[in-house]
Amino acid sequence: MTNVTVPVVEVSLIVALASFLVYLFTYQGTWLVRTMKTWMFTTDHKRIGIMYIVTGIVFFFIGGIYATLIRTDLGFVQGLGLDPQTTLGITPDVYSTLFTMHGVLMIFMFIMPVLAGFGNFLVPSMIGSREMALPRINAIAFWMLPPAGVILILSNANAGWTGYVPLSVQIPGDGIDLWVLGLHILTVSSMLGAINFLVTITKHRAPGVHYWNMPLFVWSILINSVLLIFALPSLSIALTFVLSDRVFGTHILAAVNGTPLGGALLYQNIFWFFAHPEVYIMVLPAFGLVSTILPKLARKDIFGYGAMAIALGVFAVLSFAVWEHHMFVTGISTNIRFVFMLATMAIAVPSAVKTFNWVATLWGGRVWMAIPMWFCVAFITGFVIGGLSGLMLASIPIDYLYHGTYFVVAHFHYILLGGTLMALFAGIYFYFPIITRRWYNQRLAQIHFLMTYVGTNVLLFPMFILGAEGMPRRVYTYLWNGNFQALNFLSTLGAYVLGIGQLVFLFNMVYSYYGGEPVTVPDPWGEELSVKMTGPVAAPAPARVPVPLPTATPTEAP
Repeated sequence: MTNVTVPVVEVSLIVALASFLVYLFTYQGTWLVRTMKTWMFTTDHKRIGIMYIVTGIVFFFIGGIYATLIRTDLGFVQGLGLDPQTTLGITPDVYSTLFTMHGVLMIFMFIMPVLAGFGNFLVPSMIGSREMALPRINAIAFWMLPPAGVILILSNANAGWTGYVPLSVQIPGDGIDLWVLGLHILTVSSMLGAINFLVTITKHRAPGVHYWNMPLFVWSILINSVLLIFALPSLSIALTFVLSDRVFGTHILAAVNGTPLGGALLYQNIFWFFAHPEVYIMVLPAFGLVSTILPKLARKDIFGYGAMAIALGVFAVLSFAVWEHHMFVTGISTNIRFVFMLATMAIAVPSAVKTFNWVATLWGGRVWMAIPMWFCVAFITGFVIGGLSGLMLASIPIDYLYHGTYFVVAHFHYILLGGTLMALFAGIYFYFPIITRRWYNQRLAQIHFLMTYVGTNVLLFPMFILGAEGMPRRVYTYLWNGNFQALNFLSTLGAYVLGIGQLVFLFNMVYSYYGGEPVTVPDPWGEELSVKMTGPVAAPAPARVPVPLPTATPTEAP
């Protein structure tokens, strides 16, 4: 077979979307036009936040299709001894396209938009503002996302999500050019959103809302915006260099120090100066969500508010001082590597502060183990595994051993899948009854959690073993060596469990939006339920405290 796998995915998505639009215009024309006008031209921060979240979820499933094809190749096809080229039509170029588009869509079109959506929906209300500081700019920033996502999908870029040179400069065709264009649009969108959040939080707080009493989620969005403003220009510079070398033949990245290696190192330094803060851009708002949900469902204040806020700031500072640990194996000076190793290990301190504070918040609380709490606990466990494995990779000798292997893949995905994704689901389930005024289906939510948590760990943990045994990342095939086939097969089983769980989630959200039990109280999370969650029930009346009778005082006879 030829390279047909990726075009088939694109054609299927286009046909499904076209069929859905034909149905809407044919049978729901008037309603559709009225609804589109309401949502397309809105500047309401809550509507824009919901659109961010829905758009991110759509691209989450698209990126998941690419990931499923990757795991099917590595696990089921090669795990059973078949040839991926003759079975699925996956050649090296097709595989490069699959993991490039998976990484780019999941980072730039799922995680970042959904986190921005929660920020838009929550921040103005949390600081007592009626609207974002720049409502029209807010709408413009959102409407840059859909066309950028379409451009990225159509690009079929195959240079890896990092776009390393000289590969990204030498690949023929227009795919990389479109990829750069899509990322430039997303960069402008994120920059506009970051400036908007920064102005809103610093200038539009209600009287009485100060920095040291505003919610930790607002703190996370504020620091996240600062990170974006300082990190995004670096990405724009790197992408512009690539585009200039490709289109104008400038040789900026090829002529550094007179060698292609010099250009490759220049690109990596510029790219990772953006990309490592980007990891915290994708994690800090998740910290804020968990720090909002845990106290509410534990029925007690967050433990160590000041330490938590300071830890967020420490993350921001240190995130710009560790990018070189991605380049330990490139031959840079040992003295430089040692400094970056210490800085990377120092990030474990604010990470530990936050983790212990979350656990301390739960300790002694009257914990309501609703589905959002399940996902918060899953977030803590996933983040701890990802963080500890990152602490291992911060050591130069260990990084020499595991760099470029599946150990790094497992570490990175435990941070984003085991960490950020769990926090996002916690936020979605927590705010679903608040936004829709309907309860999600409890049983389906439990099934979704179990499949997501089990699938994530079965998917990712074997990758640690694969990396320790030496399996390289970013390759479409591998040698029959040791446990590679069995572990890849197991990992792919986890991927399918995880993917099916997300279909349960999608069905639950759609079904509950129309048929879920109505929320009958202003605050759906205001009181723990004594029975299974089918909707709020009246709290039992407190037992009457007996009042002691007044003591009789003997009176003296006259």
